[in-house]
Amino acid sequence: MTTGYSGTYAFDGTTLLLQPTKGKWGTRKEYGIDGNGHPIYPSVREFEFTWGLMGTDAAKQLIDKYKAVSSTGTFSVDLPEYGNVGFVFKTYTGATMLEPEVGEYFQGYITDVKLTVTNIRNT
Repeated sequence: MTTGYSGTYAFDGTTLLLQPTKGKWGTRKEYGIDGNGHPIYPSVREFEFTWGLMGTDAAKQLIDKYKAVSSTGTFSVDLPEYGNVGFVFKTYTGATMLEPEVGEYFQGYITDVKLTVTNIRNT
């Protein structure tokens, strides 16, 4: 696993078996406006991974990680650094995740896989 310009997506220092087809930072929900007219946002962000077609071994890696952290655990995740000009990766700690979403089986593969990592602090 490498961070920086040559980084890869990874969980707890283990590179994902299949790098995502797409990845994007989620838009934070506005909670309201403060007394000075500034928007109030949560202090954490989300990152969404998507794969068009995934082998069952790579899907198992995602599902196993979800099972390991779904109740009380957190993990570290290597992602493109939010707000950086280049495609620079950074390790974020204390992350959690939503249950992976999977599509239909096709020729021994799984289609339309989506995973959302939450509780990402980018300060």
